[in-house]
Amino acid sequence: MNEIDQKIYEYNNKPDDRFSGLSPYELHELIHLPFRVECPIQLQNEIDSKILDKIPFFKICEEFLKILQREKFIKLTPLGALPKKIIVELYSYKYITDHMIESGISKLSREQDSIAIQNAKFVCEIAKLTKKREGKLSLTKIGEKQLVDRQSLFRLILTTFSFDFNWAINDGYPDEPIAQYGNLYTIYCLLKFGKTEKPTQFYADKYLQIFEKFLPLFNDSLHSKPEQQFSNCFEIRSFYRFTDWFGFTQTTDKKYGEINNTKTTEILDKVYKFTHKKE
Repeated sequence: MNEIDQKIYEYNNKPDDRFSGLSPYELHELIHLPFRVECPIQLQNEIDSKILDKIPFFKICEEFLKILQREKFIKLTPLGALPKKIIVELYSYKYITDHMIESGISKLSREQDSIAIQNAKFVCEIAKLTKKREGKLSLTKIGEKQLVDRQSLFRLILTTFSFDFNWAINDGYPDEPIAQYGNLYTIYCLLKFGKTEKPTQFYADKYLQIFEKFLPLFNDSLHSKPEQQFSNCFEIRSFYRFTDWFGFTQTTDKKYGEINNTKTTEILDKVYKFTHKKE
């Protein structure tokens, strides 16, 4: 290795404070090659079944697939949605509740009344666990096989949700992968800093320092600056509808404009692990 190559190598492999201690090489692997061999964030080799029982979004998906297994098929509404009785059954487990429903402001009558259940349906379809044919929804061969292997099913649900399902469909923010793109960097930061409760803004700032290209997607308004809009978008997508849904974090839910804090649970490092690149 000549001197120039040596300097390039040293630069790419030197921990950088701008990346919360990751090297440029590690950051590249984490963003562009998630869970590949040299990605610094990996899934644990074994995930205890008791841990899986504590992961709300996974449990919704699992119960949904079990219902399909029991019923053989579900007849969808003319608009392709799940019928009310299936929604009510899934919601009754209370894995992920909705404030509007719990407070009595709205009633659970349609699929879109529970974003979590609707997202579980979408994720299972994207993961090829279910199929639609002539207005009926049923399990695929893959779905039948995955139901008997919980660890494999969880990995498929998590990776599909993380990288294939479009987080932006759940909110009115820009239809771009804000927070979803490079979401393993947020997981890395949570593994490193998350045991102490911190404002969600702390993680939004970390993310924006690297993915500043997303900021121009937000326009200045009378109500909030682009930076605040970005932070709100990041908070909803990263925490309320990802890490909280998977039980990785517990995030406060205060009134609009107030500071929310988040803290990791025992589940996070039972699912993910950080591994330095081998020299």
